[in-house]
Amino acid sequence: MSNVSVVAKVVANSAFVETVKAELLKLIEPTRDEDGCIAYDLYQDNENMAVFVFYETWESLACLENHLNSEHFKSYANSVGSLIEEKVVHKMTRIG
Repeated sequence: MSNVSVVAKVVANSAFVETVKAELLKLIEPTRDEDGCIAYDLYQDNENMAVFVFYETWESLACLENHLNSEHFKSYANSVGSLIEEKVVHKMTRIG
């Protein structure tokens, strides 16, 4: 089975950019330690500081699902639920 790549965009409410950023940063270390995590990198837009993008690579869709059910991800989701304006997640497979 092919690896699963994820591009996840989070747009924070402008009043909560630093709070959302702090919560996103908390995800990195425990997620990188998860089984099946190949890459988990966070970026912040240079022009709109409220925009964050994760580029992720997982060994399988099952590994990604385990991540989404992890305690640290659930804690993040509960912490930022009302602080974000937009969240878009693309689950992708490399084809070339």
